[in-house]
Amino acid sequence: MNQHTRPNTRPVYLVDGCRTPFLKARGVPGPFTAADLAVGAGRALLLRQPFPPEAIDEVILGCVVPSPEEMNIGRIAALRLGCSERTPAWTVQRNCASGLQALESAAQSIGSGRADLVLAGGTEAMSHAPVLFGRAFVDWLGNWSRARGLTARGRLLAQLRPHDLAPVIGLLKGLTDPIVGLSMGQTAEHLAWRFGIDRQAMDRFALRSHQRLGTAISDHVFSAEITPLIAPDGTAYTQDEGYRADSDLAQLDALRPVFDRPTGTVTAGNSAQVTDGAALLLLASEEAVERWDLTVLAQFVDVQWAALDPTEMGLGPVHAMAPLLRRQRLTTTDIDVFEINEAFAAQVLACQEAWSDRHYREEVLGDAPDQPIPDDALNPEGGAIAIGHPVGASGARLALHLALSMKRRGLTLGVASLCIGGGQGGALLLRAEGGTP
Repeated sequence: MNQHTRPNTRPVYLVDGCRTPFLKARGVPGPFTAADLAVGAGRALLLRQPFPPEAIDEVILGCVVPSPEEMNIGRIAALRLGCSERTPAWTVQRNCASGLQALESAAQSIGSGRADLVLAGGTEAMSHAPVLFGRAFVDWLGNWSRARGLTARGRLLAQLRPHDLAPVIGLLKGLTDPIVGLSMGQTAEHLAWRFGIDRQAMDRFALRSHQRLGTAISDHVFSAEITPLIAPDGTAYTQDEGYRADSDLAQLDALRPVFDRPTGTVTAGNSAQVTDGAALLLLASEEAVERWDLTVLAQFVDVQWAALDPTEMGLGPVHAMAPLLRRQRLTTTDIDVFEINEAFAAQVLACQEAWSDRHYREEVLGDAPDQPIPDDALNPEGGAIAIGHPVGASGARLALHLALSMKRRGLTLGVASLCIGGGQGGALLLRAEGGTP
């Protein structure tokens, strides 16, 4: 079945967006919940609009691991941001592309005529991922709640064993594919083996991500993108925490493999960081743009979803971008900038290899070969290895940064893409305001 967006009956525009700093997880819950992060990004975004929050027709947020206190986090954020109680709000989950799914759902609402203004994006507080009990202790607790009398409870206490209390780390469970039994890092190791990508190439790519981000920070590239956050204790967070200005190849080389010990090549240094953050965007119809005199960043042109073997989920961008460009009658050279989420250095490097590999394009994708993606057009201002990857928000961050970057640099066409845990890929095509394909 062809999994792509049907052409919209009305044009859809990205008119503005804002994200929080991406905060590195440090082993304990961070200062903000996922809803706090979404509200932080959304409040700064809405305060600078010419319309009141009540004018928003719909709110859609991506979130992979909302806390039990924040179910349907889209609705919680909408009400906290001052949207009308009559404004529908909902939450989507497509693993790493949840933020992109929220944007596509918003575009469908606008394109079909159901809405004119939609607030969409994603949020994730990965540091707040739950620590759970295993099945044995959950069963024990159930029996305890039904036990009557001291004798029955005494028997249950005698049956309890220390290993029954071993915690289950929800984040590790979430980053492991239940069908193939591999962690996301192990799938990256598989791609490194398949395409002959060595440790040195991965570390060089990771270093490049930090260096490019450092240059962008020095050039104040993110000043229009990031809004500061103030924690309850008064601490101000103003920039992404994953950037390591002192990173070098020697430090990266000293890191041990994480997912395939002791001989693997994927390390914490050449992988995306576990992160908290949110990114929200405003999508609008032509009527809303004219009514509120909104400035357009880019036009939402097309989206493609794809699926593949979960053991090779990192190649999802190739499977999504190839049919997207073919449908739009575009080639690599027509695209000014590619933003591909850096889940792992090995994964992005494998995408580069597969993209221009004749055998892969013809035999796997059933497509004609294309030119390689130029290095200077791929994540020119750094990526998730340096910035971080709050899984529910990353798709929205990529779209926001792509739109702002194209407008700032006078570019016309850009693609944002992600691999998706479970063996999927998503890709978005944007056209900067005033550009033509």
